[in-house]
Amino acid sequence: MPLTPLNESLGRQRASHLLRRTIFGASPNLVEEFAQLNPQQAVDRLFIDEIPFPEPPIDPATGGEWMSTGTTNANSEGFELEQYFLSWQLGQFLGPNTTEDQKLSFIFRERLVYFLHTHFTTKRSVVGNSRALYYQNLLFRQFAFDQYLVLDETEEQLNFKDLVKKISLDNAMLQFLDGRLNVKGSPNENFARELLELYSVGRGLEGIDKGDNETGDYGTFTEQDVQEGARILSGFNVDTDFAFLDEQTGLPTGVAKGNGLTANQHDNDSKQLSFRFNNASISPDPELLLNGQATYESAVDEIKQLIDAIFEQEETAIHICRKLYRFFVYHEISEDIQNGIIKDMATVFTEQNFSLQAVLQALFTSQEFYEGADGVSDDNFGSIIKSPLDLIIGHARSIDLELPDYVLQAEQFYEITNDWLRKMGDMGLNFYEPFEVAGYLAYHQFPIYHRGWITTSYLTQRYAYVQTVSNANMEGMDVEFKTPIEYVEQYVDNNTASNAKELVVEISNQFLALTDNLGFGNPDTSPITEERLNYFLDAFLKTFQIDENPEEAWTFRWTQGVDRETVERQLQDLFNAILQSPEYQLM
Repeated sequence: MPLTPLNESLGRQRASHLLRRTIFGASPNLVEEFAQLNPQQAVDRLFIDEIPFPEPPIDPATGGEWMSTGTTNANSEGFELEQYFLSWQLGQFLGPNTTEDQKLSFIFRERLVYFLHTHFTTKRSVVGNSRALYYQNLLFRQFAFDQYLVLDETEEQLNFKDLVKKISLDNAMLQFLDGRLNVKGSPNENFARELLELYSVGRGLEGIDKGDNETGDYGTFTEQDVQEGARILSGFNVDTDFAFLDEQTGLPTGVAKGNGLTANQHDNDSKQLSFRFNNASISPDPELLLNGQATYESAVDEIKQLIDAIFEQEETAIHICRKLYRFFVYHEISEDIQNGIIKDMATVFTEQNFSLQAVLQALFTSQEFYEGADGVSDDNFGSIIKSPLDLIIGHARSIDLELPDYVLQAEQFYEITNDWLRKMGDMGLNFYEPFEVAGYLAYHQFPIYHRGWITTSYLTQRYAYVQTVSNANMEGMDVEFKTPIEYVEQYVDNNTASNAKELVVEISNQFLALTDNLGFGNPDTSPITEERLNYFLDAFLKTFQIDENPEEAWTFRWTQGVDRETVERQLQDLFNAILQSPEYQLM
């Protein structure tokens, strides 16, 4: 059955849910704005055409970019440039230097860039080249919204299948998975194996008995397909000058090993895939050969034939949609969920020519994405544990944090984002340095998935970060973190702020992933217990325990504007209690 569409307005909780999952979070004002929209209007705000690409990162040593120009002796060291790229990419998640009407769509596109990075993983330490990392990142950005390209006066839309073809010859990927070492007569199978197992058809639903297949048969592909795939992918090398451009994307891509006319390290014989791919035969196109020898064009055409054969399999669309579901909805997928929402998504994906935008639009406007309405037992609110990236960027988004201009104030920009990278590492996310070729454990490790973000050590680091930002204690950094009192003055109605219990409920609603009906005195419908709310209230009022009536004392101090130092300390205690709670680790 198809995804169930939502036809009503989003409402506050659904708007908050959508914004948390797509742009890391939002200020209360933006949540209220989205709450007035219907689902399609909200999603249209995320997918705006012609969003500009960000300016490339700046090297403080020269005051200019180095991606298009290359480096000279005046530039920073290579490892420093890699760090600047990572810091630059982290900052893009806040949409710096973008207009207000484009910011949301810009940030959402960056979230899709991150999704694609978690899918087509790479490691900084293996690639070892900031320009290769940057151009792969730019490739993801170009494909995130199924961008239209005009080639020879013909408009052509990019899609996910095209991206798989492009990533196969991406310079960073050729370095990361040893594609540069894959030559005829001595095939290297690393990329071919990951292309099948991770990036396209996958190995089926995890945790499900797939029967007794013969040795070398993984249910969706076989060792024969890995071996033949390696032969198809042979004969390419990294272009260290980044001068050879893909005709379709205009981005640097790998080159053929050879004399410039022929690809003499490509296996030019026919290849035979297994029964899993209907015994498809992959052969060079005679019209693309040069005197019977392989050329760059003929070798690329064989890759196209291989990926076309892979995407003809139903399981390929299902595998990609499982990844999207786990990233945006929940990690646990039963056979019922796979046979329901996942196959519904896969149908949209396939029918819309493997368009990421089409399948995500269908998902984000469906009841299945939210499932938080009254009477719905399968409640997706607060079902994903925030990654360290979600935690840091989500908090920054919730207070409308503005970073320094990364073009004009590069050093100040890097100071903040470098600190964030260190904090993320302390919490378990070493950006662009996953533990294994399959990527960050939270996005692929069955059955734990994102629960792996929470360990005793990682949780301690999360709480330490929250306390720092709750107290607006970012000494030495050129960044404006709102203090709790500034936050309440900007985002909470004064009457609500003056009532201690109502303020606890309002701040909880703004920062925690909760369904409606939160409040004191309604234990049957409140999404968190009265005991939990009283814990927040006690943390908030403990400074006033010397008063006969702490709640009245709070009201007096707030409405009369007196004893601001005590009020500030009080709000810091409240924010720390809520933002250090287990509930805040969820989105």
